[in-house]
Amino acid sequence: MITTHKIYFGNARDMKDLSAGSVNLVVTSPPYPMIEMWDRQFSASSPGVRKALEAGDGKRAYELMHRALDRVWHETDRVLAPSGIVCINIGDATRKVSDAFRLYPNHVRITDFFVKAGYDVLPMIIWRKTSNKPNKFMGSGMLPPNAYVTLEHEYILIFRKGGNRQFGEDAKVRRQSAYFREERNAWFSDVWSDLKGVPQQLNGKGRNRSAAYPFELPYRLIQMYSVYGDTVLDPFAGTGTTMLAAMASARNSAGYEIDGTLEQIIDERVAGVMRLTEAVVAERLEKHRRLAGMACDGGAGRYRSDHYDFAVTTSQETNIRLPLADSVKKSAAGQYRVKHSFKRWQF
Repeated sequence: MITTHKIYFGNARDMKDLSAGSVNLVVTSPPYPMIEMWDRQFSASSPGVRKALEAGDGKRAYELMHRALDRVWHETDRVLAPSGIVCINIGDATRKVSDAFRLYPNHVRITDFFVKAGYDVLPMIIWRKTSNKPNKFMGSGMLPPNAYVTLEHEYILIFRKGGNRQFGEDAKVRRQSAYFREERNAWFSDVWSDLKGVPQQLNGKGRNRSAAYPFELPYRLIQMYSVYGDTVLDPFAGTGTTMLAAMASARNSAGYEIDGTLEQIIDERVAGVMRLTEAVVAERLEKHRRLAGMACDGGAGRYRSDHYDFAVTTSQETNIRLPLADSVKKSAAGQYRVKHSFKRWQF
């Protein structure tokens, strides 16, 4: 099986390289409105942002920033197939503009866009990012009422474009793309507290901070909401984490990134995709074997896997096949081609 992947360096407000309805799943994390590190980028795309901030009008700046994101969401809607899924990792912002300190609820504003666009809002995930800071409060400390709680979570918003996806001839692929029962129980919880942040420094390459989420976040979402051979889009590709997760999942992918200085970092990360996929497959299979208490020479499971030498709990797990990346090549046009195999695993 061969999948293709490409990150286009440009603004995702115009995804002219993608045809309408060509994407099955969107997994992304945009710049967070009203987080200061993104002020310059938002000001470049919407000149009124800088004027609003300089005038001390935080509410106006917040709305203008979201209008800039709205243009990307409109284009995302165009390229997304019917019954496609959109997953957006976003955090709210707290900020003092002029003399007013307040919360800027980014997850509310993005949800409002997709509701108005006719999408079904699915249950969101709270990504709990525990802070180790000894003083978590902001404001006046022990003196009421002017102290404020510290935000220790972000959101993964999930929207569906229309009703449930129907599978005809692709039903076999859907069964092969299944996940283990214990993975379902963990992944479909509405609170993820086991994912840690990743180092943000880029060591002088490109911008100062990557603003990247951990590989496990898009990898889980891709398993949950797509099947082998689907196309995954990240309109804010950054250092290519979503693309790497798609490569490790035998899905195709496309991405857009406005910062062309990140291309070298992306190439360096892609070079390690074979080792990455082998580690991911090894971890998933060994974890299933350990947690389910099913040794290779037998177990208490009701069903047997068709492709691995262990038992599984349900009939929906019997066809699971986890892909390995055997090779990756980059063309002169900047497209990566990944060759996948579905080999039996020797424990």
